[in-house]
Order: sequence, then C-alpha cells, then structure tokens
Amino acid sequence: MAETRTRSREAVRQRLTARHGGGARGAVRYYDADDRHADHGADDTLPQLLSEVRGAALVSPPRILRLDRSGKPVDWVSWQDAVCLYARDLVVWTLGDEVLRIYGGFSRLARRRSEMGIHSIIACDGKLGVPHRTVPPLTNRALFRRDRNLCLYCGNAFLDGDLTRDHVVPRSRGGSDCWDNVVAACKRCNHQKGHRLLSDTAIELLALPYVPNFAEYLALINGGRILGDQMDFLRSQFSKESRLLH
Repeated sequence: MAETRTRSREAVRQRLTARHGGGARGAVRYYDADDRHADHGADDTLPQLLSEVRGAALVSPPRILRLDRSGKPVDWVSWQDAVCLYARDLVVWTLGDEVLRIYGGFSRLARRRSEMGIHSIIACDGKLGVPHRTVPPLTNRALFRRDRNLCLYCGNAFLDGDLTRDHVVPRSRGGSDCWDNVVAACKRCNHQKGHRLLSDTAIELLALPYVPNFAEYLALINGGRILGDQMDFLRSQFSKESRLLH
C-alpha cells in the first residue's frame, strides 16, 4: 500500500511539474479534481503536493480576501469556500491576480473539461451568514500585531508568548476591555503597573491605543500570508492613525 501511494504521489508530482513549466514563483496554482486516489489519506490533497513540487515558493494555497458588493472587506475565506462562492454565482466582481485554477470533469455536451479561475480578491453578493460588526473583535493576536509586538510601556519587542493585554485604565477602576483601553505590555511592565492608573506611576504610555477598522483587522490576523495585491487593497482603506502604515 505504501509503495502504491508513493507511486501515485510521484505521478501527480510529475504532472504538476510539467504543467508549471518549472514552477516559477508567482505562477498560477492548479488543483485537479481528478488527481485524488483511493489510497490517499485525508491530508493528501493536491495543494499539499503542489507545496512539495514548488518548495518554499508555495507553502499552502493562499486565503482569498472576500469583500461585500460595495468593496468593503468582510473576511478571509479558504480556496474551497471561494470555489463554492463562484459555483453559486455569488461572486459579482474580482480584483487581483488569478492565484488558483480548478480543473473538474470532462463535459460531453461542451466537449471540454470544466475549469475555474480563482482570484485573490472577490466581491460577493448577499450576507452569506456573516454578521455585521461595527468594531472588529478584540483578540490578543490582533492586539499584539496592532502594537507591532512592542511593549507600549518600555518599548522593547517581544514574542507573543512574552506579551500580555494590559488595560490602561484597570478593570478594577472601571476600565473597559476594548480596543481603545488596551495595549500590548511585557509581563514585567504589566506586573510593575499592576492595578494602578498611569498617573499613579512613573510609567509612560508610548503610543495611544486605537480601534482598527476592518481592513486593518484583516491585515492583522493574517499577517505574513497576505499576497501583494491583497495588502495593497487593504492598505488603501487603513485609517490615518494606523501603525501599519509606518
């Protein structure tokens, strides 16, 4: 079974290599609906094989930036969800490059194989089950990215595991757990400040907290995996005080 599995994976690899013509960085990524085998495990999808063919140039299929009909950023969707949106005719317009091409079965009526191109940015019609939010959800990951992984008290850079969420006005003093009252703080500074107000300490706040808009939030939660055209689109909608612009 293992030998058969290896041969089938190698056959797919050879087809992909030929199809990519050497696998230049930035080329369209392909998914062939017929290139699955009965002896493949659940994780042996073609995108994984693509990653092996192209190495570091393709770690995993990119996430697709979804907008509403007016062009407002909504969320990130997987390529599988994007395919469903295309198939349901919910994609009304697109931006950016074609980043994935899906091949299906052969149609006897059309006498050709079905295919679908997936763009990096898609605008969709309808609510699609996404609740309307006026303020992005507050998470530590997004907070630390907003503050550039800096402690806003001592100014040093830290990994996520060494940062905490500190309330400028402590919860015990009536402060809220919201974007404009929290900052990233290292454990040492957080402990030193404790439940006191800044006016009661010698600690200075290096930058004022602010509420990111949804374009900034989507950039914050997907940092490092954003394609160039996606980042350009999001950056055009950042607020003026965004630290992501500097």
